[in-house]
Amino acid sequence: MSTNVAPRVTAPLADVEFRALWAAEAQSVMGDQLAKVALALLVYGRTGSALWAAAVYALTFLPALAGGLGLAQLADRYPRRSLLSACTFTSACLVGLMAIPGVPFGLLCALVVVVQLVLAPANAAQNALTREVISDDDLYLRSQDLRGITTNVMMLVGLATGGLLISLIGTSWALLLNALTFLVSAFVVRRWVRHRPAAGSPHEPWFGTIRWVFAQPGLRVLLGLSWLVGLAVVPEGLAAPLAHQLGAPEHAVGWLLAADPLGFIVGAYLLSKFASAETRRKLVGALATASVAVLIGFAAQPSLFTALALLALAGAAGAYIITVSATFNTWVPNSKRGSAGGVYRTGLRVAQGLGVALGGAIAEWLGSTVDTVALVGVIGLVVAVPVAVAWAGTRKKVSALPANHPT
Repeated sequence: MSTNVAPRVTAPLADVEFRALWAAEAQSVMGDQLAKVALALLVYGRTGSALWAAAVYALTFLPALAGGLGLAQLADRYPRRSLLSACTFTSACLVGLMAIPGVPFGLLCALVVVVQLVLAPANAAQNALTREVISDDDLYLRSQDLRGITTNVMMLVGLATGGLLISLIGTSWALLLNALTFLVSAFVVRRWVRHRPAAGSPHEPWFGTIRWVFAQPGLRVLLGLSWLVGLAVVPEGLAAPLAHQLGAPEHAVGWLLAADPLGFIVGAYLLSKFASAETRRKLVGALATASVAVLIGFAAQPSLFTALALLALAGAAGAYIITVSATFNTWVPNSKRGSAGGVYRTGLRVAQGLGVALGGAIAEWLGSTVDTVALVGVIGLVVAVPVAVAWAGTRKKVSALPANHPT
């Protein structure tokens, strides 16, 4: 059901099950950021190699690509609460092993990979379960706003305070703290989220949902809208050389990295507070286009302050992705929601990786990161306009269809 009156941003917290899922995710995200900083420091301290530190950090992303396409299907084959709590408990044990002082470097790398593989079906179960818990369209969209805002806040706080905290307690205790957050998550989900039977069929062919998703025109357009994020993140990948070219101090790199998520938090809050689900679906195309087009402003060779403002505006417009993700989950039948969500998240990660790589290549070719960001904005505008037009047509076609109707 959808209405023209938007619920409060915090309205979903009235639901005990969602409150448990939200709290479990929030404190786990905080622990994950702390663990990433701890791993980087641990690996660099052992090897003295920036390459190895970067490689191990990359291992926190790469397995999620394979896991998102394959292991996410477990969230349809098995009860989601059981899968989520089991995966988080397993992750706690694995991270606990990583915290053992002197653990062999090869084993440490292997544990990083396995943890990310285990988290793939957990993330799929979390997202699919949230949609089961909240069936109202507007309220569900607010729940995703709250998750997006909370996640970005926790990431900023975790990264900002991680180095200081680790300097006080050490890398092993930081990893143990992350393991504790997984244990807390497993307990909270098991205690306050009710059991539901498996939503999908155990006989569904592996990777069959990939073909199904791309056979749905509406879902293809939503995927296209989500992939635009791959261009929007280019300034993040070029933050260090960008700060240098802007003539900013070294610590300004952190400001450039923080501008987008801070803008995202503000944009998500404003959309959640003032716009209904239907209004936000109407705005998706315009906001998606604006999230990349605003980068063209770098062609004016901005000052640091103006650059931060542009990145914050891009982040605020980028909050459209919450509506895209929520609509994608709503349009996918419950029986396929776990594996389809895996396809969505994998595509998003690949787009981000390719976008940053493209930005680096263009910067090398042009010899200017400021001009690169501006050019990426132009490319984004050219790509976004037809996708936005396609979305406008798709939205009109499905607006009269019942919820969860295949698009």
